[in-house]
Amino acid sequence: MTLTAPPPGTRVASRGIRARSFASVGAWLLGVLLVVGLSLTAGPAQAFAPAPSAATPTPETPEASDVLSGVAAFTLSPVGRGTVRPGEGLAASVTLQNGTDAATPALSVTLSLGTTALPDRTALSTWLDGQTTGVAVSPVGATTLPAVESGGEQTTGIVVAAEDPALTARAPGVYPLVASYEGPDGVVQSTSVMIVPNDGAPAVGIGVVVPITAGPIAEALLSAPELAVLTAPDGSLTRQLDAVEGTDAILAVDPAIVAAIRVLGTAAPAAATAWLERLDALANSRFALQFGDADVLTQLEAGASGPLAPTSFQYAMRPADFRPANGTPSAAPVATATPDATPIPTPTPTEPVDPTVPVYPTTAELVEVESARAGVFWPAGGTASPSAVAALGAITADDHASLTLLASTSTTNGAAGGTVAAHANAAGADALVYDAAVSSRLRAASLTDDSSLRGASLTAATAYLAFAVAQTGGSPVLVTVDRAEDRSTVALRTAIASALQAPGFSPLALGGLIGAAPIDVTVTDAAGDPARAAEASALFDDEAAIERFATILDDPTLLTGPERAEVLQLLGVAWLPDPVAWNTAVASHRASTAGTLDSVGILPPSDVNLFSADAPLPIWVRNDLPYPVTVVLYATPDDLRLTVQEETTVAAGAQSNTRVQVPVQTRVGSGDVTVDLQLRSRTLESIGAAQTVAVSVRAEWEGIGITVLAILVGGFLILGVVRTVLRVRSRRRSAADAPGKDAP
Repeated sequence: MTLTAPPPGTRVASRGIRARSFASVGAWLLGVLLVVGLSLTAGPAQAFAPAPSAATPTPETPEASDVLSGVAAFTLSPVGRGTVRPGEGLAASVTLQNGTDAATPALSVTLSLGTTALPDRTALSTWLDGQTTGVAVSPVGATTLPAVESGGEQTTGIVVAAEDPALTARAPGVYPLVASYEGPDGVVQSTSVMIVPNDGAPAVGIGVVVPITAGPIAEALLSAPELAVLTAPDGSLTRQLDAVEGTDAILAVDPAIVAAIRVLGTAAPAAATAWLERLDALANSRFALQFGDADVLTQLEAGASGPLAPTSFQYAMRPADFRPANGTPSAAPVATATPDATPIPTPTPTEPVDPTVPVYPTTAELVEVESARAGVFWPAGGTASPSAVAALGAITADDHASLTLLASTSTTNGAAGGTVAAHANAAGADALVYDAAVSSRLRAASLTDDSSLRGASLTAATAYLAFAVAQTGGSPVLVTVDRAEDRSTVALRTAIASALQAPGFSPLALGGLIGAAPIDVTVTDAAGDPARAAEASALFDDEAAIERFATILDDPTLLTGPERAEVLQLLGVAWLPDPVAWNTAVASHRASTAGTLDSVGILPPSDVNLFSADAPLPIWVRNDLPYPVTVVLYATPDDLRLTVQEETTVAAGAQSNTRVQVPVQTRVGSGDVTVDLQLRSRTLESIGAAQTVAVSVRAEWEGIGITVLAILVGGFLILGVVRTVLRVRSRRRSAADAPGKDAP
């Protein structure tokens, strides 16, 4: 497991945006100045590199860093997302980003408008892809694009007055629009559309799902320093709330963010606490993503029976951060009365609280997203196989069926590009289907900071929605502004507003979408990612190994809790755009997990010479964990010459080596005995690698030594007695032979 997190990357600050509307010729002239000044509300429609006599499409609006690489990107961008009502003029900008090594000359640009509306979404996709063959257009305006230095960018505007015959008497519809110039290799074109809305049609409900996420994370939880950066005034999480506040967006909140703040208790950064309070106070309807925004499809493909959830965060909470502020309950408020003089009951005082005892929140309380609907699943990319949808649909939460978000392209109804109503029944599973074409353009717009480029995606999204008004039969439509990192407030908010304020639509909350009558859809087979599923399966196997290993702790969740959280973070959808970084993170996590599994074991023992019949065998147990552990040492000799105590319980301190004395007893005979050593948990799980110790048994040496010692001691005693007797006799003879002395 990974215990530390690198500091997050630098976030891009948001930039301001101004909106303008034009109702007269003078106002449209002001619009030209705004276009030239790069302060248009809408960005471009599509960007194309030069190609002979045809437009070369780019799937999404490019950022400057993407296009300034050897090509000159030409972009057409209608003002106001291409929407032109009767009596209004058409304003558009054209932008050239010069990524070549040479300056481009001044260019004469022509703006042409189709005489007939595009018939359907398929024709719209074909046109936006740059395939202009067979579409009749007529010039309606022109401008001169100034010369552009190498690495530079120029934008200029084109205005078609409301009185121009090309705009008068236009029926509602989506009309092809193209800007072109004559390049050295042929005609260079950029396609977009002009939309004449049908304001007389009944409004259709629309919901916009916006994720609140923190990007790819390899650690179990965001750290306090990371939270401080993300929730700072210019932080990524703050920008996300700035973008959705005051809108009707449906929030998809990653519960890992709120859990990371709550586990810090009183030590949480002030900015993070304020951010969480602000999130809770928003009126937006919402649902909770999987912890870490883990991809539910990957989990199912890897063999999980259902979406996994975090198990414990006790390892991340410090007692000092969860102790009550004082030992007495807060004073009861004074009873007041309502306007009708009805007294308000006075709360009953609570019992005094011991300030020395921390009060920890539960796991459910830590991950709870305020006012969120439970049981909503949003697979990565919205794709899911029929079996996965069925598995998710069988889950219930808070006494109601789960809800799965699917892309329209995951259904047979929308696979060909058609519109699919939001609320659907997919083989018995409740689902919300979002429009894939609109959602992809909204996401691209949310990632484009340059307003002169953003309108490409916004205009395309509005055009697709124009067809959806008529194709849903009045049923609500759902779109998303899918996950992405470091979006500016302006870009994200503009993308949200473009959908919610699209002509012919009225905003709906999550409940309004679910309340609509469901339509029947068929889910198409989706090809999964076998490599990703295999990596996820390996992570699950490692987690199972950690779960077995953790039985050496009094509280196994100290290891299993962070392991589960890290696995879910690694399965986060935010990792999908960068598979190389994801593979590196997974490899690092698995190496860390292997290190954890090897953190407790027996130190390689030295050979032992045993000369006595009863002596302890010294063994050392290593514990590199920051927690004390309890293990059982099993010792098994391979010869009957030695009797060893089979089980020895060992209480090993944190990050220390513990000496263990294993009682042994020799029997008759000498020889070499091998003793096998193995640590196990109290649930008999093997811990660490097995070891062996070679014991040389010389049990008879003790008896021989005692006999020899007894003989020596006895001999010394006899010699002492003889010497004493001889010495006494010698003294007596000497006394008898002395003159003048009487014999005794």
